[in-house]
Amino acid sequence: MIVGIGVDTTRISRIEKAMEHESFLQRVFGPQELELFHLKKMRSETVAANFAAKEALGKALGEGLSGFSWPQAQALRNEAGAPYFAFSGSTALHMEQAGLRALISLTHEGDFATAFVVLERTDMFERN
Repeated sequence: MIVGIGVDTTRISRIEKAMEHESFLQRVFGPQELELFHLKKMRSETVAANFAAKEALGKALGEGLSGFSWPQAQALRNEAGAPYFAFSGSTALHMEQAGLRALISLTHEGDFATAFVVLERTDMFERN
């Protein structure tokens, strides 16, 4: 059962400027994402797509951008290149307790990166 959706579009050039500051990367992204970025030679399109994923997740959760710890919601890629979220810490606990699973789609074109997130309940019964 779908319980939330979120979408975000981020200007890649804006993220390129933010990437000049290591504090931005450390504040927003988790260790596995930072490793992914280094493997992809810090392509700004990848960083912007991951940033958009976090904003879309916040919208899908209905809790805004401060409703979870950004580094604890990492947008990673499987062997085939498909994106998925890896949650840790209190964010993983919240997702588990709420019975939620997050599905994600990422794309970029020109100066824009877009993320779409769908939250679905992992059990067959609605929780109050």
